[in-house]
Amino acid sequence: MFLNCHTYFSLRYGTLSEEELIDLAIQNKLSCIALTDINNTSACLKFISKAKEKKIKPVVGVDFRNGMRQCYIMLAQNNNGFLNINSFLSKHLHDKTKFPDHSPQISDAIIIYPFEKVLELDKFNFLENEYIGVAFKELNKLRFSSYSSFKSKLVLLQPVTFRHKKDFNIHRLLRAIDTNSLLSKLIKEEQASPDEKILSSEIINQINQEYPHIIKNTTSILNLCTIHFDFSKKRKPQNLKTVLSSEEQDFIKLNELCQLGLPQRYDKITVQIKQRVEKELSLIKSQNFVSFFLINWKIIEYARSKNYFYVGRGSGANSIVAYLLRITDVDPIELDLYFERFMNEFRSSPPDFDIDFSTWDREDVTSFIFKEFGQNDQAALLGSYVTFKHSGAVRELGKVFGLPKHEIDKLSEGRYSLNQLDDISKLILKYSTYLNDKPNYLSIHAAGILIADKPIHYFSATHLPPKNFPTVQFDMHIAEDVGLYKFDILGQRGLGKIKDTIEIIIKNHPEAKLPDIHNARLFFSDPKINEMISRADCVGCFYVESPAMRMLLKKLKVDNYLTLVAASSIIRPGVAKSGMMREYILRHRHIERRKEAHPVLYEIMPDTYGIMVYQEDVIKVAHHYAKLDLGEADVLRRGMSGKYRSRKEFQDVKDKFKSNCIQNGEEEEIVDEVWRQIESFAGYAFAKGHSASYAVESYQSLYLKCYYPLEYMVATINNGGGFYRTETYIHEARMKGAIIEAPCINTSNIETIIQNKTIYLGLQHLDCLEKKSMIKIINARAFSSFKSFTDFIQRVPLSIEQLDILIRIDALRSLGKDKRTLLWEAYYKENNSPKIENQKQFFNISMQDFKLPRFKITKLENAFDQLELLTYTLETPYQLLKIEPENTVSSNDLQQYLNNIINIYGYLVTVKKAITSRKEYMYFGTFLDQQGDWLDTVHFPTIARKYQFSGKGIYKITGKVVEEFDFLSIEVLKLERMAYVADPRFDATYNRKDSIKTNNSVTNNIKLLN
Repeated sequence: MFLNCHTYFSLRYGTLSEEELIDLAIQNKLSCIALTDINNTSACLKFISKAKEKKIKPVVGVDFRNGMRQCYIMLAQNNNGFLNINSFLSKHLHDKTKFPDHSPQISDAIIIYPFEKVLELDKFNFLENEYIGVAFKELNKLRFSSYSSFKSKLVLLQPVTFRHKKDFNIHRLLRAIDTNSLLSKLIKEEQASPDEKILSSEIINQINQEYPHIIKNTTSILNLCTIHFDFSKKRKPQNLKTVLSSEEQDFIKLNELCQLGLPQRYDKITVQIKQRVEKELSLIKSQNFVSFFLINWKIIEYARSKNYFYVGRGSGANSIVAYLLRITDVDPIELDLYFERFMNEFRSSPPDFDIDFSTWDREDVTSFIFKEFGQNDQAALLGSYVTFKHSGAVRELGKVFGLPKHEIDKLSEGRYSLNQLDDISKLILKYSTYLNDKPNYLSIHAAGILIADKPIHYFSATHLPPKNFPTVQFDMHIAEDVGLYKFDILGQRGLGKIKDTIEIIIKNHPEAKLPDIHNARLFFSDPKINEMISRADCVGCFYVESPAMRMLLKKLKVDNYLTLVAASSIIRPGVAKSGMMREYILRHRHIERRKEAHPVLYEIMPDTYGIMVYQEDVIKVAHHYAKLDLGEADVLRRGMSGKYRSRKEFQDVKDKFKSNCIQNGEEEEIVDEVWRQIESFAGYAFAKGHSASYAVESYQSLYLKCYYPLEYMVATINNGGGFYRTETYIHEARMKGAIIEAPCINTSNIETIIQNKTIYLGLQHLDCLEKKSMIKIINARAFSSFKSFTDFIQRVPLSIEQLDILIRIDALRSLGKDKRTLLWEAYYKENNSPKIENQKQFFNISMQDFKLPRFKITKLENAFDQLELLTYTLETPYQLLKIEPENTVSSNDLQQYLNNIINIYGYLVTVKKAITSRKEYMYFGTFLDQQGDWLDTVHFPTIARKYQFSGKGIYKITGKVVEEFDFLSIEVLKLERMAYVADPRFDATYNRKDSIKTNNSVTNNIKLLN
């Protein structure tokens, strides 16, 4: 009976979820209801699924509007009608054009014009599928209209947006947020009428008595509409079914590729390898996943043809077929990877491949996918919903209610006492809870691409975000529910670093003969690389550079590939949370400790000493220990991720796990402990193949850092760093022997470069230097180097502000003048030159000789210029201290002070916050000591509250030196940030003569502009 219902996917308008709308229909004893969100189909698939579960007939369509002006409602008569409606909507969303007043002919769709729109258009000719929609409040107006005679065309068009007054209030707040206006200034035209609610049965009966034809026509329309998607467990995948001419040809091709790959990947093809290939191919064929492998193979072949660096990871690394097709570089035979984690006969969804490319290469690969598979509109990016979160909702509502910024900040950050808040602030907090987790706007999934067997509009409309690729209006969970499985194409800085390092090496060391970087096996047994890992000299290297990983590498004494694979998963939050990280370290270091493992678990997982480290360990334990079948075990593993945690099937499997173990004679206490370990970490651990993929990339980057550390650091800096700030990588390069130079107009590029052992920072690192200024410098220099200051300013027209930045960072030092002289000259020119913009200078301005005094510039003054323009100094920050350190104790001295309290100085690099079991905050600090080496600290809650971090700088640390598994750190007792000297550039008392040795001054006569 209701043809125009909205959910909260009528973004910043609707207030109900799909299920709330269905429940509303059930409460009002409706057997059918139509969902028509405004210019959006995000809710449709879930609505269809949930409506059928609750025995409600779903009808879907779109409420087409230009702004708030309603044009018409379209309802899909069937799946083809839904496709046509989505295509029409998508075209206008892509082109950003208004919807026409008169709907085009859309086959298999019902078109309903609102009564007011019909009057506005003066429309009297209607096609067979076109109707006039009249709201309850418009019936009296209809009575005196000539349209009252159009009995066969009249239907009830009562919008449904609210359940009650609270919903209407939320709607008004959403509209105010959307229009960026105060609630008190929100105009009526920008909001819905408060009567957009389901009509009572009494009113419906009244309408039926006066206008029986309206009720009849409305019912007929609902009866005409039927839509179906398969959401059952046995649904068939909706991804592209064939890559070649047929499924048979696809399988022949897949088999051929495997046979070609075998001798390329294995020196000796054993019976075990052949059997594994046959087993996988058989299952891939029976599960109809052949095209999934071939699509990924095509993507990889394209990337390889362009020499793009990539990493195939995810559970796909458990497959030998993926290894032979070069989708992954992880050998599942070598690592004994559990194939059933990747694919088993109970799994209905395709296997999971995550393929990483460097950021720039990823864009081209995505374009290839759309050209190759999207020609018939069968490809789209996967969407996601950005929802309101408490802090953001408070901020938006604060603006709507007109609160000043400082009050909004307090509410958003929780810095208030509830009983001291005024009524408006309490109202904001109240309604922020209602907005929490409601969709705010549509976005793009980080990596997912859909390639469907049907046109993508069969499932959803698409919009066109800035990436300029069609993007569906639903998320990955809805996609999976309907049988659409994503291809994950990700961007990763680590691969950009590897690619760029190789290019830099070729330029800086043209004689170098590099191994095939893709063949990481060469690096696994390299003693220099493994020794570097064991001492955790991994700054800049993929996934192994963080303080936590540096600590773990030392504690485990990692010196080989297999242990690094384990470390890549042990570091994940779940293993640590379960308490098994520490136990793993103990069993790894002490063989006797392994006897304490549960005998069944040790037999199942001997390589990890009976400890669950990888995701597939959940399957192993559930299958072998709790005697669940592989399908049930996989439900358990997937349930741990959170998505299925509330589902009945997961709860059933959980109950069966415990009952099976007890029936098998296990003690309940032990079963509960095993379950606790599963529950605490499974959603946060990696698949073993995933960890192995990470370890492969780690070894690739470790090789480059080991043998070409300076080139690798330059590539790291140019790719946005990694875990740390740029400053840390500059420091690391210096520690490896580099000479660090500030940007230079005659040498530097926009990005950082290296010449032999000298690294010139890129112009892009200068805070506030505009990109157009950098381009002007590079373009002008292409013809010849700059010979003098006059030459530079004549060839590179810059504002005095931009020129000031370059001079103060000493980027013009190659011109033979100190920066004070240059600043004097630059500002003299600025004040005495005619201000004529955009006019080419044909003649040099006459010059006059002046003799300037000898200028003295100290290292300290340079350091403060660098601090301002780069945010860090290019020499040790310890030179900035007001009071020199009282000792020179370094991290290399800690062993001799073990269990003693010491004072030590550290330059803060990073801080990690952690929450204790008592819900208190504690911190782990990472510093650089006076020699530039790493220093690690632990700040327990009491100390963390008393001595807080106060930003970047040098701290005097008082604490006890402790050791755990050969890893030394300091348990902090007191923390004091040390003061810097006054900025000498503005300190009238600063004595340059007694300061750091001055730079040579230029004393020649200077020609200055008249």
